Amino acid sequence: MPSTPATNYQKLSFPPTHHPDQDATTPVRRPVVVVGAGPVGLALAVDLAQQGQPVVLLDNDNTLSTGSRAICFAKRTLEIFDRLGCGDRMVDKGVSWNVGKVFFKNEEVYRFDLLPEPGHERPAFINLQQYYVEGFLAERAAQLPLIDIRWNHAVTGLEQTADFARLTIQTPDGPYQLDADYVAACDGAGSAMRKLAGLESKGRSFRDRFLIADIKLTAEHSGLELKAERWFWFDPDFHRNQSVLLHMQPDGVWRIDFQLGWDADPVEEKKPENIIPRVKALLGEDAQFELEWASVYTFSCLRMARFRHGRVLFAGDSAHGVSPFGARGANSGVQDAENLAWKLACVLQGKAPDALLDSYGAEREYAADENIRNSTRATDFITPKSEISRLFRDATLVLSKKHPFARVLVNSGRLSVPATLHDSPLNTADTDSFSGKMVPGAAAADAPLADGSWLLRACNRTGFTALVFGDAAAASVLAQADPSLHVVQVALTPANTLAVQRYDAQPGTVYLLRPDQHVCARWRAPSTAAIRGACQRALAQH
Repeated sequence: MPSTPATNYQKLSFPPTHHPDQDATTPVRRPVVVVGAGPVGLALAVDLAQQGQPVVLLDNDNTLSTGSRAICFAKRTLEIFDRLGCGDRMVDKGVSWNVGKVFFKNEEVYRFDLLPEPGHERPAFINLQQYYVEGFLAERAAQLPLIDIRWNHAVTGLEQTADFARLTIQTPDGPYQLDADYVAACDGAGSAMRKLAGLESKGRSFRDRFLIADIKLTAEHSGLELKAERWFWFDPDFHRNQSVLLHMQPDGVWRIDFQLGWDADPVEEKKPENIIPRVKALLGEDAQFELEWASVYTFSCLRMARFRHGRVLFAGDSAHGVSPFGARGANSGVQDAENLAWKLACVLQGKAPDALLDSYGAEREYAADENIRNSTRATDFITPKSEISRLFRDATLVLSKKHPFARVLVNSGRLSVPATLHDSPLNTADTDSFSGKMVPGAAAADAPLADGSWLLRACNRTGFTALVFGDAAAASVLAQADPSLHVVQVALTPANTLAVQRYDAQPGTVYLLRPDQHVCARWRAPSTAAIRGACQRALAQH
């Protein structure tokens, strides 16, 4: 049989939607409306639907993104995509990588491995163009009947009461209004929802410009021996006094970021006749390639003061923005969606009070601050603003070739890791002694299991999960405390050594995981009352 042509996600369009809600004489009320069908909005809609919650998803056009845009997706985000039913597609298509190299001038000063330990199903990162991520999520959403996607439905008005939010929506067939118990604003950095609410993001803008060039090599390359690694140059001979970042992408496409300086003319720099010499200076004069896409960008590190405003909750770039160094934008946005989805579902389904949604703001504002702090430090190192700062940076790079202490100071972008929500009001404080990283608030770590499966796969359920190590009696206590708990038993055998080590487990140890797989409590031998209390606290019931 002939093979099916590959979908061109950059040219894919969806038919405009006319919904019966548009013809209603009074606004129809829906439980939850998500605004924006980018990676964050799509992930949130899929997550809600998988938890049995109907959701309306609005987008102001009917296409996916063009150009590579966000490309680096971290292990934690891939684990979320696994739970959403499209992780395998992402990893199979993406370019997996763990190794990064740092160059000063033309010399490699050191390399690092982001996943030095064994026993993880997913790589540290994959590189995958944003249009593939959106396309795979959109196809997953189309499989779920609880998701009502309405293309070419642009929100142009917002009103709130104590009980609901009313949206005015413009469509090719004219405007209509729609009411929602809750609205999730996932409509990006230029968020119309944020403007309609009269809100703004504040922070620090950086006076610098960068050129992104997506190129596709069209012949065997005789210059650099290119690999699936992250390469970052400080002040190379081919681009003096500036920095350059190189990543491999699927389909033979390479992503190159060239620092340009604040005085660069964005219009001129995007012209092919100005991009091609820069690329050849890096790859060699004989390099043969096609220029697929280019963009010049500036950036800021900023966020809204609060992510919840009554019935409207902001997620992703609509709530916070960071510099592109460290791959923190899209990853943190998908993690926003994961945090918000289970809380919205629990509130809408009567399992938790409205107060649970306040914890979304508290937790993700904390995570945003962490990302902004790391992104700001990276940007200051990459683009020093004074001669003294540049001298310090260059000396650090020289020392890093031979001295490990200096490598800690080198900052080409501290790459995305999930925030540990230490002070979350949903956590139950330890009453027993533990060691290791799996503290309340941490994202659960993966590990291989004796049967050949993976720990996080076993925890992929829509409710709370209890990990029980070794002691069957503990499982019966859990069943008495809350019959709805999904219980995963891990035997204390040599085949499960990594899981036991990562969770500092002993016979009878129990970890309680929220639906977003963050630890919210742990015990050596819990009582029924302790388990019930932790579940209630995690649902903001006391």
